[in-house]
Amino acid sequence: MSMIRLEKVSKIFPGGFTVLSEIDLAIKPGEFVSIVGQSGAGKSTLLKLIYAEEHPTSGRVYFNERPIDLIQKKHLPFYRRNIGTVFQDFKLLPKKTVAENIAYALEVLGDDTDEEIAEKVEQLLNIVGLNSKADMYPKHLSGGEAQKVSMARAMIHRPKVIIADEPTGNLDPVSTLEILDLLLKINSLGTTVLLATHNKDIVDRIQRRVVEVEKGTIVRDTEKGKYTADKKVVV
Repeated sequence: MSMIRLEKVSKIFPGGFTVLSEIDLAIKPGEFVSIVGQSGAGKSTLLKLIYAEEHPTSGRVYFNERPIDLIQKKHLPFYRRNIGTVFQDFKLLPKKTVAENIAYALEVLGDDTDEEIAEKVEQLLNIVGLNSKADMYPKHLSGGEAQKVSMARAMIHRPKVIIADEPTGNLDPVSTLEILDLLLKINSLGTTVLLATHNKDIVDRIQRRVVEVEKGTIVRDTEKGKYTADKKVVV
């Protein structure tokens, strides 16, 4: 059974600009899927539909067979606990330390004690290898370190899915490989990973399922592919 399913999904923005057209896509639990395509192809919009930041103009998005558009607005925060998001620009809170950035989402909910939060933060810092940076502020971190904090924060609710939208876009090659290896590690623990990227080297290294989006439509979907130099996905 699919965890995520898009059925005849189209997205048209005001002014009649079609970003996605008749998208059919199914993603199983535990998959690692690279969503590739040039800037403006519709990758980010597709991901936003999955975590309900945008809604389809037509068609329907399902999560565990539940139509996302039928989720009441007040229940969306509970739905989004299933999905951790990582972005190109990190989105860290500048006046909070590394540990405080990771803990913040739990503190807002108030479901955990201070001791439970501290334990979860320590576990995540172990996973991303930043224990020594716990008391530092974002401005003192490298780009790669900041993105690792962002990934730890995305994991704080132990989500079923991690959505990473161009997470290495601002990083140097070494940091890019570290983030990629971390995504693969997270996936190996059973978390579904959706990675949007136009970086062919990343996709070639992963060698997992590749979905290519071009002008708002899926033009290729390969179980194990790579993004070649001429920007085409091949098996």
